[in-house]
Amino acid sequence: MRTPQKNILLLPLCVALLVLCGRLVRGSGPGPAFAQDGQITLQGTGATFPAPLYQRWFNEYNKLHSNVQINYQALGSGAGIKQFQQGLVNFAASDAAMTDKEMAAVKQGVVLLPMTAGSIVLTYNVPDAPSELKLSREAYTGIFLGKITQWNDPAIAKPNPGAKLPDTKITVVTRSDGSGTTFVFTSHLSAISDAWKNGPGFGTTVNFPVGVAGKGNPGVAALIKQTPGAIGYVEFGYAKETGMPMAPLENKSGNFIKADLESGKKALASIELPPNLRAWIPDPAAPDAYPIVTYTWLLCYKKYDDPKIAQTLKLVILYGLGPGQNLSTELGYIPLPDNVVAAVKQALGQIS
Repeated sequence: MRTPQKNILLLPLCVALLVLCGRLVRGSGPGPAFAQDGQITLQGTGATFPAPLYQRWFNEYNKLHSNVQINYQALGSGAGIKQFQQGLVNFAASDAAMTDKEMAAVKQGVVLLPMTAGSIVLTYNVPDAPSELKLSREAYTGIFLGKITQWNDPAIAKPNPGAKLPDTKITVVTRSDGSGTTFVFTSHLSAISDAWKNGPGFGTTVNFPVGVAGKGNPGVAALIKQTPGAIGYVEFGYAKETGMPMAPLENKSGNFIKADLESGKKALASIELPPNLRAWIPDPAAPDAYPIVTYTWLLCYKKYDDPKIAQTLKLVILYGLGPGQNLSTELGYIPLPDNVVAAVKQALGQIS
């Protein structure tokens, strides 16, 4: 007779526990919520180019959904692609997207998603030089080919009449790691210079004829800042954030254009994305377009072993395509055009 009484006494406690478990499963907001402690962690790695923006997105998303932690290591596009192929991360990032051959090595399948865009700038450390030192195509291809070696070279002086240019030796700074930024920059050089196209060529790693190398955009920026006479290529946001000078570059129309939001948009306007969302424009023709602009991609698997990972990643990506785009300009990136946002949202349907 005592056993039924005990069960009756325990009934309210059981009901309370069931209610609590239900709350853990349902969660308290629009974000994902799971059983047990409700926590989920996404691991990603890759490009340094979009890293400041991605890290901002992930931090902001975590503030809205404290049960979701996104860890992103900016190791360079080459490292990101390699770890993604090996299945060591949930997602990766690359400014060079992925080649068909690279994607064929991923048994889970690949979805390439352009998430933001930005400009690659030439920044320099030349005492007494103008803060906006114009560089012609002849000048900057000659510098990176090692044919122009002094800052007072006539090719540099010509578009900068009256500028005080020293006879300081030019030190070229490049990337030491596999880099999508290098891919985009060398693709541009190959498009405008036969000597470059038939010489170093383009890729995520290139044998530059001259220079010293730093790891990632931060490493290149640091070397330039500490080396008088240095010049190198970095993502616009890094140069903007650190107050480094950026050279207006001669574009295809012969105009000297500085990197900013409007000149970047003019360049992107001429890019037509194919169904696989992978496209570049190494030398935009618009008169007001900055000449070195690119999309940068998230690399996602088509099939995830854990559906919770897939669903959470898709929600994080939707945040980046929505509220996250409003943070782009603040950090020196170019918001995606509406048609690209729509195409990326449609591509999310391939992820399961």
